[in-house]
Amino acid sequence: MSATSTNTWHDIPRDQIEWHPTIVADRCAGCGLCVTSCGRGVYAFDYAANKPVVVNPQMCMVGCTTCATICTQDAIEFPSQGYIRHIIRKNRVSTHAKNLLRDNREKYDVTLRKPAV
Repeated sequence: MSATSTNTWHDIPRDQIEWHPTIVADRCAGCGLCVTSCGRGVYAFDYAANKPVVVNPQMCMVGCTTCATICTQDAIEFPSQGYIRHIIRKNRVSTHAKNLLRDNREKYDVTLRKPAV
């Protein structure tokens, strides 16, 4: 999925949600955990500066803070939980999620899922 206007989160165009990491450069040790742990291609690494760079912010999964959680230097920041909860309420995301569960039982029902191999 590319980071274009067709990239959505619960039917909200992703470019309308300001959710992505910000690197606090003076705290960053350049370990690369954020770059190598993000499976969505949000980061690249500037080898000359020995720092991560956010190159694809709209590919960051809304609500995910894994990179900030694993950063040993607290060098990654995200918008507040209040911001994302406001987006959820304003756009009725909980209703959207309930509709997805109802309409896609074969995908989400624990009794229908095959065990991971």
